[in-house]
Amino acid sequence: MNIFYQPDIPKGAHHLDEDESRHAVKVLRMQVGDELCVTDGEGRFYKTGIISTDARKCSFEIRETAFQEPRKFRIKLAIAPTKNIDRMEWLVEKAVEIGIEEIHFMVCKNSERKNINRDRLVKIAVSAMKQSGQYYLPAIQDIKSFDEAVAVPADEKFICYVDNDNPNHLKSLAHPNRSYLVLIGPEGDFSADELKLALAKGFVKTSLGPTRLRTETAALVACQILNFVNL
Repeated sequence: MNIFYQPDIPKGAHHLDEDESRHAVKVLRMQVGDELCVTDGEGRFYKTGIISTDARKCSFEIRETAFQEPRKFRIKLAIAPTKNIDRMEWLVEKAVEIGIEEIHFMVCKNSERKNINRDRLVKIAVSAMKQSGQYYLPAIQDIKSFDEAVAVPADEKFICYVDNDNPNHLKSLAHPNRSYLVLIGPEGDFSADELKLALAKGFVKTSLGPTRLRTETAALVACQILNFVNL
C-alpha cells in the first residue's frame, strides 16, 4: 500500500503537493476514482478517492478517516552531525523506520560539522515514515548549541560517553512509558566540560555496550534499545 503525505488536510487541503501528485499520477498512473491513502503526519489516516489527476495538484475527496493514538513513550535524540552528512541522512531514515519522535542536531566542542540541510532531512523522514507505514512524522529540529540541546525536556536523560568506568548500560537504566532524551557526541566525543554540564543538568552517563561505535551507529542502537524497553 502506497501512503501519501499531506500535512494540511485538517486545514482543508484536499490535494497532494506537486512531488506527491507527480508520483501518484506519472509514476503509479493512478486514475480518477482510485483509492488514495494519505496521512497528515499527526496520527490521522485518510482513505480518499481521486477526483482530479493533475500531475501538479492531484485532488481527492475523503471517504474515511482514522486516528492512531501516539505512543505512550517518546524518544528524543540529540546528536552532533558527522562530517560526512550521508551518515546523518542514513540515520534519519533508519531511526524513523524503527520509531522515534524527535531528532535534534547540536554543535559540540569537537564537532567537525556545524550545519545541516534540514529541509532535505525532513524529506528523508517523510519518505521513511510513508515507507514504514507510520502516521506520525518525527520532528526534525534544526541545529542548536550543546547548551540548548541539554535543555530539551524529557523524563529520563542519558549521555552516551565512552570511558573505562561506565558500567551502566542503557537497557538497565531506562524505564518504560517515559519520554527519553539521549545525547550522542561527535567523532571526538564530548569534552569533559560538556559531560560535566550534562551531569549537572540531570543526565545519567550510560553505555551502549563494550565496543566503540560510530556516531550514527550509537544513535541507532540507543533508539532500538529504548524501543525494546517499551515492548
